[in-house]
Amino acid sequence: MEIQFTPTATPKEKPKDESKLGFGKIFTDYMFVMDYSADKGWHDARIIPYGPLALNPASSVLHYGTEIFEGLKAYRTSDGEIRLFRPWENIRRMNNSAERLCLPEVDEEFVLSAFDRLVTLEKDWVPHEEGTSLYLRPFMYGNDPHLGVHAVHDATFVIICSPVGAYYAEGINPVKIIIEDKDVRAVRGGTGYAKCGGNYAASLRAGKKAEEKGYTQVLWLDGVERKYIEEVGSMNVMFKIDGTIVTPALLGSVLPGITRKSCIELLKSWGYKVEERQLSVDELVAAIKDGKLEEAWGTGTAAVVSPIGTLCYENVEYTVNGSKIGEITQRLYDELTGIQWGRQPDPFSWCHTVCRA
Repeated sequence: MEIQFTPTATPKEKPKDESKLGFGKIFTDYMFVMDYSADKGWHDARIIPYGPLALNPASSVLHYGTEIFEGLKAYRTSDGEIRLFRPWENIRRMNNSAERLCLPEVDEEFVLSAFDRLVTLEKDWVPHEEGTSLYLRPFMYGNDPHLGVHAVHDATFVIICSPVGAYYAEGINPVKIIIEDKDVRAVRGGTGYAKCGGNYAASLRAGKKAEEKGYTQVLWLDGVERKYIEEVGSMNVMFKIDGTIVTPALLGSVLPGITRKSCIELLKSWGYKVEERQLSVDELVAAIKDGKLEEAWGTGTAAVVSPIGTLCYENVEYTVNGSKIGEITQRLYDELTGIQWGRQPDPFSWCHTVCRA
């Protein structure tokens, strides 16, 4: 399928101060769009000026939440290369999400070529400052123009781009997390492993309460027994307990994070023992009280690695590692960002070169 291109008549002014980009507040000149229908499949692939999308008021996404998305970044290296980090993993995960929500799957090679074409056009939007990048947000939604609960027959796939800085205002400084023991985010057999808007909407109430209490994020427990650690609101989570790295197993209610996967592969290559298993909140609290919890951190595309300095459970606050970033957390952050920005070798061939700026 050929990608049509419509140039913008009014290019936007690019940010002058890259230290104040924030996250997801500024958008580039163009977006990629293609449509799906049951009889034609995917068609009309195009790159057009960024702008509003037309939606029929009866579109299924507005009534039944038929929507999925992804997030990945384009990085500028010191020698002018623009690269993506493991983009094929995002495309495969998006297809897994699509299958769960009965949305049409996409061709992996074609979507990768769409990333390449769009980022090449927007290469001047990829920021230069350390810690900045061009965030890509692919998303798909059902737009069947009639009411009725059924598998999607018509859909739209879009990619938008945003130059970004740090996801958390704290940057790489330790964050405060509260363990949620009332609301639940997902259950096995549900959509927890899919990256869909409904999962995040379900997290907002607890997240709002946590913010009001001075916490950055919520740490979720499982939705059945309310006892096993699952993930942080926008990140997977890892703990160093008595020398072993422990992270919740992927049992269907936890998002299979790409940064999570990368951390596990790095840790194993460094000789650390990594356990993917169920971890109860009682075991975690006991490890804190016994002095065995050495480090805790979240992992995700937006923040990369985020150290956890405080955990709160049942109104009791526990300090992790003196509320300082731990040795392994720092090493993971340095290694991942070093690979992404080309400051260090890429031994796993994780990076995909788009173009040279």
